[in-house]
Amino acid sequence: MDYEVMDFDVLIVGAGPAGLAAACKIKQLNADLMVCVVEKAAEVGGHILSGAVVDPKALTELFPDWKEQGAPLVTEAKTDEIVLLKNQTKSITVPNFAAPKTMHNHGCYIASVGNLSRWLSEQAEALGVEVFPGFPAAEVLYNEDGSVKGVLTGAMGIGENGEEKDSYVPSMALQAKFTLFAEGCRGHLGKELISQFNLDEGKDPQHYGLGIKELWDIDPAQHKEGLVIHGSGWPLSDGTSGGFFLYHAENNQVVVGLIVDLNYSNPWVSPFDEFQRMKHHPKIAQYLEGGTRVSYGARAIAKGGYNCLPEMTFPGGLLIGCDAGTLNFSRIKGVHTAMKSGMLAAEAVVSAIAEESNTATTFNDLYKNSWLYQELYSSRNFGPALHKFGPILGGAFNTLDQNIFGGRIPVTLHDTHVDHEMLRPASECTKIDYPKPDGKLSFDKLSSVFISNTVHEEDQPCHLQLKDSRVPITVNFALYAEPAQRYCPAGVYEVLEDEAEPRLQINAANCLHCKTCDIKDPTQNIRWVAPEGGGGPNYPNM
Repeated sequence: MDYEVMDFDVLIVGAGPAGLAAACKIKQLNADLMVCVVEKAAEVGGHILSGAVVDPKALTELFPDWKEQGAPLVTEAKTDEIVLLKNQTKSITVPNFAAPKTMHNHGCYIASVGNLSRWLSEQAEALGVEVFPGFPAAEVLYNEDGSVKGVLTGAMGIGENGEEKDSYVPSMALQAKFTLFAEGCRGHLGKELISQFNLDEGKDPQHYGLGIKELWDIDPAQHKEGLVIHGSGWPLSDGTSGGFFLYHAENNQVVVGLIVDLNYSNPWVSPFDEFQRMKHHPKIAQYLEGGTRVSYGARAIAKGGYNCLPEMTFPGGLLIGCDAGTLNFSRIKGVHTAMKSGMLAAEAVVSAIAEESNTATTFNDLYKNSWLYQELYSSRNFGPALHKFGPILGGAFNTLDQNIFGGRIPVTLHDTHVDHEMLRPASECTKIDYPKPDGKLSFDKLSSVFISNTVHEEDQPCHLQLKDSRVPITVNFALYAEPAQRYCPAGVYEVLEDEAEPRLQINAANCLHCKTCDIKDPTQNIRWVAPEGGGGPNYPNM
């Protein structure tokens, strides 16, 4: 099929911190280059979800006068608390000196990464970057020599039956000398490119978590602007690991969330319900009681770090940010590292274009001589230590490594387990009966999806594709009680048993684009692809 073609010097897929930082840096280095950013959300920032306590290091390098320009980083982190929840009522506060120094947040800012992305988009456009929200990249285009040529955008106006509707708009071929993929964690094109070019050869398998977050308006009497709380423990148990966060932002608002590692083995675990009951712990409830929940969302996190980071360059492009996995899990931060990866990619791409090369050959040297490399390398043991030794001994190892050895302890730990392979049969595990939500601190999935402002065109092909439609029942339901019903934080997957044969129902319109199903499905039978442009959540201030 012939498509309308648009040519650029550099094409960037994804308008998050990595992609927009790359776009800005390219234009700063060479204002004559044509740079385009495409984004699947209806507006920039609409699909961005993060904690977040932001280290402004990369932002300061990119825009030294960001404060004067009004960047939305206004609430400085003032106080750190690290908490271990012992059970549903008791907790212990860990002294700061006994915690890894990477957990200290002096000089960082409690912020909405969605709002930061909106601001970065404004800066990019002012520099001459073309930013197109509502245009998902659906397919990678390749040259005859196998190098990346660009992307094909998703067509619009195709019905569930595959037929063109009256609203049909065909795909466009966007071509460039270089294409940077900044889709975020588990990008569906990034996943293809890693396989196509064997970018993860010799690396540990990537490890993931599911982050679930809510934004609350709380009683001003309970608000402590600048307070940053991180913790672990209850309600996660029996080998299920993760941690929670609670940040006091401006305007009497707090963000509260739970990250559940996706290497858990019990298929009865529901990360959403673990989060809802966690909020009833007195340590957290003291701030939320009497407040109002404003927004809800969820997103997978690539948290494997240095040991799992694939090769980021390939002919015709690069993987950057969370599409590659640049998050520093020891700091629970990924915005500054994503931005820096984009800025380094920009330098390499500008140099390659000047030399008329189709590979950003200088990137690896730029990366290895940067603070990004040093930061990721020094935290390489953080996740593996927790997985191997548990939160107590692993935490002690990490405190020793970070506080005494500065991340240079003369040993490198590895975690070679694959997250989706860790599930055990449901018959071997304890079924978990979660308490019903009270509608004050805890809520159900559907009311949560409602306040995520999630909307999809109903009449379109399902973007949650099954490689084999029989597997969800014959394998996943039979062996694991179909865990998609529980690991999905949006109620997308249901097994209906009120008919002659049980069947899987996919409520694709609920999808938050978190990518958990693409990661955790034990048979890897689910493939997430981009739905029609503009569909999905629309997160405000998240």
